[in-house]
Amino acid sequence: MEKLRIVFMGTPEFAVGILDTILNNNFEVVGVITAADKPAGRGQKIKYSAIKEYALEKNLKLLQPTNLKDESFLAELKDLNANLHIVVAFRMLPKVVWDMPKFGTFNLHASLLPNYRGAAPINWAIINGETKTGVTTFFIDDKIDTGAMILSKEVSITPDENAGQLHDTLMHLGSQAVVETLTLIENGKAETTLQVDSAEIKTAYKLNKDNCKIDWNRTGKEIHNQIRGLSPYPAAWSFFSDNGQEWNVKIYEAKFVSQSHSETIGKIITTKKEMKIAVSDGYIEIAQLQFPGKKNLKTAELLNGISFGTDAKAF
Repeated sequence: MEKLRIVFMGTPEFAVGILDTILNNNFEVVGVITAADKPAGRGQKIKYSAIKEYALEKNLKLLQPTNLKDESFLAELKDLNANLHIVVAFRMLPKVVWDMPKFGTFNLHASLLPNYRGAAPINWAIINGETKTGVTTFFIDDKIDTGAMILSKEVSITPDENAGQLHDTLMHLGSQAVVETLTLIENGKAETTLQVDSAEIKTAYKLNKDNCKIDWNRTGKEIHNQIRGLSPYPAAWSFFSDNGQEWNVKIYEAKFVSQSHSETIGKIITTKKEMKIAVSDGYIEIAQLQFPGKKNLKTAELLNGISFGTDAKAF
């Protein structure tokens, strides 16, 4: 049994939970690679990635290459003398990096592969109305999320769960999967299964302004799934109009009420404390939303300071 010397690559909060579990299970991490610092927010202050903050706190060796094929970076990586690389929510690696260590490079992906390969697996599983998802560890090859699978773990998605809640569930599940994968590799017992492609495989496309916009002509269930699948980030959005004014509004929480009605699709109906929007098969009751330049508010709080006319609509 050869002791593992690990280089960990990751960037967001999701990766922090995994790295923390690796260290808490007494595996040796000889280096951490994360994204270069970027200016963020209105003040364009330099912002560290969640993984960088954690690595600094734990006094881990940290590398932040802008070019993964840069000779000086590759020399520094080789000098760490790792025999395994782990990737969690990082970026596509060149072969010279993933092929470097003796035991290869494995990735933790937040879906049950081969479904939901791509950038936003947690969001799309909910948007598409899945009732289960999970995590998969696999050895990286030269394509995105297609390598030979080591193990997977499954979890149910509850009907009102949002992407933020599922993110936390999968971070804990992923931590278990990574530790089990490490134990298998360390003991020479990691057996792999090849991914089988088919026309039915669903993709986790990158999220953008277009696919986050609500189409009120869709069914209530589809709209509800989109809202929770994009909450709390980046958030589903819609234009609201009333009295000649128009706003770009983010919607964070809602529920679907199935009901026959004769209202125009997209009509906004409010009382002093409630807001609902007419869809083809009922209403979307809005529980939490954000107008431009305003705080993210519960609907009742928002309606304390704003009222809508009878012609208000979402589109």
